[in-house]
Amino acid sequence: MAKNKVNTNQTPKPAAKQMQETIDDTKPLVDLKLPEWLYQFKVQALIVGILAFVLNVNTSQNEYALDDTIVIVKNEYVYEGFAGLSGILTKDAFDSYYKQFNSSNQLAGGRYRPLSIATFAIEQQFLGPIPQKKVDSVVAHAGEHGPQERKLLKDMHVRHVFNVLWFTLSMIVLLYFLRYIVFRENFIMALMAAILFTIHPIHTEVIANVKSRDEIMSLMFVCMTFIFAFKYEEQKEKGMLALGLLSYFLAFLSKEYAIALIILLPLSFYLFKKYTLPKSLLASLPYYAVVAVYILIRRQIVAPMSEDSVNDILNNPYALASGTEKLATQICTTLSYLRLLIFPHPLSADYSYNTILYKDFGNPLVWLSLIVHLGLFRMMFYYFKRRSVLCFAIAFYLMNLLLICNIIFNIGGTMGERLIYHSSVGFCIAVAFFLYKAMEKIKPVPNGKMVIGGLMLVLVIVCGFTTIHRNALWKNDKTLFFHDISVAPNSVLVNADVASSYINSADEEKDSVGKNFDLREGIKYYDKAIEIDPAFVSGFLNRGMAYFNLRLPDSAISNLEKVRTLYPRYPKLDDMFFNVGVNFYVNKRYDKAIAAWQTALQIEPNNPQARNALIVLNNQMKAGK
Repeated sequence: MAKNKVNTNQTPKPAAKQMQETIDDTKPLVDLKLPEWLYQFKVQALIVGILAFVLNVNTSQNEYALDDTIVIVKNEYVYEGFAGLSGILTKDAFDSYYKQFNSSNQLAGGRYRPLSIATFAIEQQFLGPIPQKKVDSVVAHAGEHGPQERKLLKDMHVRHVFNVLWFTLSMIVLLYFLRYIVFRENFIMALMAAILFTIHPIHTEVIANVKSRDEIMSLMFVCMTFIFAFKYEEQKEKGMLALGLLSYFLAFLSKEYAIALIILLPLSFYLFKKYTLPKSLLASLPYYAVVAVYILIRRQIVAPMSEDSVNDILNNPYALASGTEKLATQICTTLSYLRLLIFPHPLSADYSYNTILYKDFGNPLVWLSLIVHLGLFRMMFYYFKRRSVLCFAIAFYLMNLLLICNIIFNIGGTMGERLIYHSSVGFCIAVAFFLYKAMEKIKPVPNGKMVIGGLMLVLVIVCGFTTIHRNALWKNDKTLFFHDISVAPNSVLVNADVASSYINSADEEKDSVGKNFDLREGIKYYDKAIEIDPAFVSGFLNRGMAYFNLRLPDSAISNLEKVRTLYPRYPKLDDMFFNVGVNFYVNKRYDKAIAAWQTALQIEPNNPQARNALIVLNNQMKAGK
């Protein structure tokens, strides 16, 4: 009888508080009588893994596009294989690219994301590393036609396969995270959320653009941090704690999103372990030490933003906006992310200046965005009191959104589809939750299963078709931007990339008519890009080279002079002036030739070609007299 004695000294909790602490809105209210095998992790992992691989394997036929050039194609450390790892781990992600333009960090906050780039170098070690003495030449000629380009494209096919494999693995980890932590009482909800995330077309940029492996690895290690943190709390094994801390550090080395766990990790302990707030924070303390270590390392490596980039509209898209315009546009842009998550069409590889027009607080969309997101914050705190999974879903969405919306951190761009990758986990958790609850409400039970099951099948088919189609457009810059120019006609970079594609095509043309057509089409798109951004240096440079190839040296010189004004240290600018001077010389316009060669010497006094050309021309003119 003693063991059944009631402890009269214990104060009973109010009924409402007891309910608040024990509520589990993921526990099935209705027995849907689904097949038992569908609840097994192995079966669910197979479903998610097959979807992830099949919908994205067509990217293996792709080449390189967009930021692949900066991070892989023009990265000396990647080409060196294992030998380049020390450079990757101790320098800004774009260090190699900046060096080629005699520049330094051009982006606010810099970019220290060495882990994914290290995987590219490891791949290169097996694909065939480049000796250090030859790497400068390889980087300088990367992308030019010939045997080197054929090897590069073959290697990129392999990298795309690895990207798909990384994504597939990460989706299985995401599924485990959802089953083990978020939906512990409902494995079907976990499967639905994982499928929704896996098939979402907005993620095509992350998979098809190899550079974006940093997003894939970041989310995977974030999920692993949660998993090992919870395992340690349950088992109290030091090995689990060590794996949790290691996963968190690797998440930081992948991308900065890991900082969101400062809030999300204790929140997860509170919501899913039913810890008190003080206990949740105490359990998170070891992980805060990882944050401190990462920040110390990062501060030693990343340089401040260069002065000439602060007013560059391509690196600081709000440089021309007033204070209120900047804030209003940032608020409005967050609504665009939500719209694309709900209806991912049309998709675009670029949202830089002037794709998204500046807004002011007289625009109703700004206020709609403000109302929606303040409403989400209010809902998050409402569900926080109920310890509901919806609190975690909203928090996961908002905390990651705050990192990319420019309101707190300047990310060097207006928006990008890859940037919503982490936030979309919260979105998919919430959608899966409401779909499952709808399935429970539909009576009789078989009808609910058929309706929601049919809806999921339709989503898989529609999203799968969209994903496969969009993946194919990422084949290379030409296919991507020739398509996206219709989506983002006012983007400086999209117009510039279409122009570059035309000019590159001109190099392959055999007849002069086709060559001249491509060059003039390229000039037309550069005209549009320069009209949008009158300080677009590479636009002036490449338009000048197009005029040079059309044998219009006067137009070429005027564009090169503009480059000289905007960017006096532009690499090999002296050689470009020399080449245009040769064009003047061939046409016996000696005064123009002399002026071009003298400019080349002003830029680079040790340019031997310009110096010798002036000597030869002066001797010819003296002899003629």
